[in-house]
Amino acid sequence: MDITEVPVNQDDRGKKKKNKKTKNKTLTEEGSGESSGAEKKEEKMEKSEAAAAFPPTFSVSEIKNKQRRHLMFMKLKQEKRMQKMQLKKKKKKEREALGDKAPPKEVPKTIENQRVYDETTVDPQDEEVAFDEGTDEFSAYFNGLTNPKVLITTSDRPRGRTVRFCEQLATVVPNAHVYYRRGLALKRIIPQCIARNFTYLLVINEDRKVPNGMVLCHLPDGPTAHFKVSNVRLRKEIKRRGKDPTEHSPEVILNNFTTRLGHSIGRMFAALFPQDPQFVGRQVATFHNQRDFIFFRFHRYIFKNEKKVGIQELGPRFTLKLRSLQKGTFDSKFGEYEWVLKRHEMDACRRKFQL
Repeated sequence: MDITEVPVNQDDRGKKKKNKKTKNKTLTEEGSGESSGAEKKEEKMEKSEAAAAFPPTFSVSEIKNKQRRHLMFMKLKQEKRMQKMQLKKKKKKEREALGDKAPPKEVPKTIENQRVYDETTVDPQDEEVAFDEGTDEFSAYFNGLTNPKVLITTSDRPRGRTVRFCEQLATVVPNAHVYYRRGLALKRIIPQCIARNFTYLLVINEDRKVPNGMVLCHLPDGPTAHFKVSNVRLRKEIKRRGKDPTEHSPEVILNNFTTRLGHSIGRMFAALFPQDPQFVGRQVATFHNQRDFIFFRFHRYIFKNEKKVGIQELGPRFTLKLRSLQKGTFDSKFGEYEWVLKRHEMDACRRKFQL
């Protein structure tokens, strides 16, 4: 059998080698492309995780899933808290490093210290204010000519919570007497109170079995103030309260009654209590005005040692909001009003207060 040799050109061999090399290159490029694609995917995943960890570009409220929205909100809140703590620590270290040369601390901006100046702010050294105090309806009390005697009553058909609130008020205010209304009009009650030498008529109104209003009428010449009552807490509802108050006359603290209107309201509250407090009882009645809300608290202070003093709340507690101030005794038809709350006009600016 004859075997013939087929001649092969060297160019063909070179072409085959080149084809093999190009195939290897394409394979390596494909492999590198796949690896780079995998790296890109990993980078995208990391970016998405970072975007989930940090605050999103859109608002959290746009997330429709409630659980996811709550989770994102809590993360946002925690991050803000951590940033605030780190900034606080950094400032503290800087102040310690500077020592006496450290700049003064910044005063935080609040609604109280950004308050709009009121022209009726009372100056204690003003002669006009002193003259008004000497001739107003409360001058007889502050001159020691009369002693306070308070009649406390309610609206018609009071419920149990309102009755208990009146009874507890009678233990706070000395020489206070609680009487049931019995359907009488206030115009008929006021002459009877004057005949029996009462200096105040205090009426607690209720709505849906809850106390919601207070009429405070100074006798015999007025004025009459109407308050909205809210956040009433009786003694049983106060945690860690002390024992029931004693019959000693308490001290009275009046805070932040700075305008002419606030000054007259403060004098009205002060005239409810005797001028000579009995310090043996260690009881304090506080009327604290903040943003035109009057917070009432009743405490007993306890001497722990020569330097430390603790306070113990006795109750009740409630919040008042002035609605109107009327000249003279209560008269809903023909009474002359000194001041009436107009919410849309007076509450338009949050930094302007009336009391």
